[in-house]
Amino acid sequence: MSFLYFAYGSNMLSSRLIARCPSARVISAAIADNHALKFSKKSNDGSGKATLVSQSTAIHTPGVLFEIDADEREELDKFEGAGKGYDRIDEFSITTSDETINATTYLASTTQNDLLPFDWYLALVIAGALEHKLGDDHHSLLRGIAHIVDEDVTRKTRTAALKALADHGHHDHITLL
Repeated sequence: MSFLYFAYGSNMLSSRLIARCPSARVISAAIADNHALKFSKKSNDGSGKATLVSQSTAIHTPGVLFEIDADEREELDKFEGAGKGYDRIDEFSITTSDETINATTYLASTTQNDLLPFDWYLALVIAGALEHKLGDDHHSLLRGIAHIVDEDVTRKTRTAALKALADHGHHDHITLL
């Protein structure tokens, strides 16, 4: 048994998601209709992490649809912070090139609009968008997002992110920004 997962942030980068959920396989690109990408979920490190925010206007955020074995759902919940800043939504409507379907995704429980993502985190999101060819408009939007340089080179999440980027051939994350 498996489930569909819609990634729109750092988990779009296949190597990052597969390190967390080895069964993950790409199905297709998909769109979250009437949702804007924001970096307004406060992380434990104080930086902004990605979330989708419902919009009444026609804002559409691209992402990647994955299929993951059901026995890895708890592991994904842990990495996504389900119940600890993110809510798991199992009936999140997305549009693929063929149809509108429901998938699992994670949305911030609360948001804070004055947050900025760390450079390495934004680089993960950009690398995932590039990997899955989510379009020039989305790439431009991502590259235009203000971010902060993480001066803590020993931060475990930073080290893991840089490894995931290197696994995809991005050895200097700054070049992605």
